[in-house]
Amino acid sequence: MAKVLFINGSPNENGCVSTAMDEVIGVLEKNGIDTEKLWLGKKAVPDCMACMKCQETGKCVFQDEVNEIGARIDEFDGIVIGSPVYYGGPNGRLTSFLDRLFFSVPGSKFAGKLGASIVSCRRGGASAAFERLNQYFLMENMHVVSSQYWNQVHGFTAEDVKKDEEGLQTMRTLGQNIAWLLKSIEIGAKNGVDRPVHEDNIYTNFI
Repeated sequence: MAKVLFINGSPNENGCVSTAMDEVIGVLEKNGIDTEKLWLGKKAVPDCMACMKCQETGKCVFQDEVNEIGARIDEFDGIVIGSPVYYGGPNGRLTSFLDRLFFSVPGSKFAGKLGASIVSCRRGGASAAFERLNQYFLMENMHVVSSQYWNQVHGFTAEDVKKDEEGLQTMRTLGQNIAWLLKSIEIGAKNGVDRPVHEDNIYTNFI
């Protein structure tokens, strides 16, 4: 069974971001796709220090959920990340977590998985935050899943978000697209359509 990980970066466990995610999760579960939600909580999340130890050991030097999820990354066929919008961008807790996760786990483990981001704002800044989060997927050879609009909801509270009919429909459409792609990949694999084999990465440094 396919499985999708939802990473909720909001400090509010059952707030606007969670409300939007639940709309996607409902569609996936109706399609027989397993889901898991990780809430990062309210505690401080360390930034990446560029110590490079993870490149030697395969683990981040900070002992938190980054290493736990990193060790389990093969379990997930897709990753959905969600953030409130702070000053036109995603919140620091989430980006600190994602910087360390995506750097400490080999890129080959993310390649081919589906990725989608969800953002919640009161009024503006959603598109900038949405683009920022998608960069994690685009840099790791993942497939970014689209919807009928940018994956955003509007509201100051969870109750506000429940009134955003277009936003919630956008979430349901995202869920449908994720489910369809996961099923298509599974059918393709059973019929000899293998995942692409890529060249080793080339890094060009301009001095």
